[in-house]
Amino acid sequence: MVLPSGGEGEAPLPLAGIRVIDMTVVWAGPHCTQLLAEWGAEVIRVEPITRIQPSTRGAELRISKEAIRSLRERGQSALYTFVDDDPGERQWNRSAQFNSHARNKLSCTLDVMTPEGLDIFKRLIAISDVFVENNVPETIEKAGITYEALAEVNPGLVMLRMPAYGLEGPYKNYRSFGNHIEAMAGHHYLRGYPDLDPSATGASFTADAAGGVLGAFAVLLGLRHRRRTGRGQQIELALVENFLPYLGEIILDYRMNGRVPQPQGNAHPTHAPHGAYPCRGDDRWIAIDIQDDEQWRALKRIMGDPEWADRREYDTASGRLRCREELDRQLAEWTRTQERYDLFQRLVAAGIPAGPVQDEADLFQCPQLHERGFFEELTQADTGPRLYPGLTFRMANTPNHLRTPPCMLGEHNEYVYRELLGLSDEEYGRLVELGHVGTAYRQLPG
Repeated sequence: MVLPSGGEGEAPLPLAGIRVIDMTVVWAGPHCTQLLAEWGAEVIRVEPITRIQPSTRGAELRISKEAIRSLRERGQSALYTFVDDDPGERQWNRSAQFNSHARNKLSCTLDVMTPEGLDIFKRLIAISDVFVENNVPETIEKAGITYEALAEVNPGLVMLRMPAYGLEGPYKNYRSFGNHIEAMAGHHYLRGYPDLDPSATGASFTADAAGGVLGAFAVLLGLRHRRRTGRGQQIELALVENFLPYLGEIILDYRMNGRVPQPQGNAHPTHAPHGAYPCRGDDRWIAIDIQDDEQWRALKRIMGDPEWADRREYDTASGRLRCREELDRQLAEWTRTQERYDLFQRLVAAGIPAGPVQDEADLFQCPQLHERGFFEELTQADTGPRLYPGLTFRMANTPNHLRTPPCMLGEHNEYVYRELLGLSDEEYGRLVELGHVGTAYRQLPG
């Protein structure tokens, strides 16, 4: 079994023929391998069934459909989102968080923390091109699958490691999720609101998203280097260090001027009004950005030149900045009376940057996304047919689309063990007995 790298008559995808071993968790690492898989790489997830990887397949918390519905009715949410709010018998195949990035991938089950599992893993590495992992460094060291160990069986291996803080230093083995990384980088504080403390800011995983994209880019550089030199190498992408350049202006401002920025919320350093403003309806909003005096005058005309907007201070950018709180309050009172999409069209026609704040339901009705055919349908045995977000970019001369649905746990064991590694029936049966091979976890939480 080999994933198709393009439809009949279509050009082969750029990464066709590249095999990637994926031992990633949560989002940053899986997003990296998602991008590689979308453009033709054969990505094989290696997952244990003897223990549950946290915050990955959504299997560590057993919860009933009734309990989820009860949480929803009380305005609360479950840890994971499942199809039809129903975890089902195999909830590890029904998690929206996992399935969103598991399309075009394969899954085989193996516990590398055992001697026989380590041996099988090295045999798989020997016939692969890339290994991607984003575990805490000590886990990889305990498993004996560092680059130094794997390069002995495959000197051409490109290994991407994506720890939170790096492979050395006092924070090396700190376990961190997206919010921890955002906080360490200062982004969590910066994007907060001036009248709230950081605990009320809410979750954001920008560093994970950035890590996935730059991780895929780093893998391509590693493969390019190998093609030129014949040598593989280890690539280290510390998630915090990867994200800090995104805040480069803020960091340099402190070094040059000694300024520590305060929480910004929706504010802009020079534009006012600038923010998200309520519209007619329940929880409906529009984003508006007034960049100069001409746009301000255009906004006044659209509002019907209300008396409150004639204050002299509002005629200049500096004046609007000084009065931004009062200006925002007055503008919000007017936008509450407006339908967001109608207002969006009128503002844009007048040369004012604006856009409706859309929720997920809006996305599926969005005329722009519909015209481009962004969402694509995939059918998986445990979820049925579902629409998935499509490709993150397109290439004019390389037609592409989502090819296979999210990989179910252990779905491709036969392909990996029998076709790729050539195991005999006896060897395969032995791995089943030892708890390596299966399509369900050996022990689930109560």
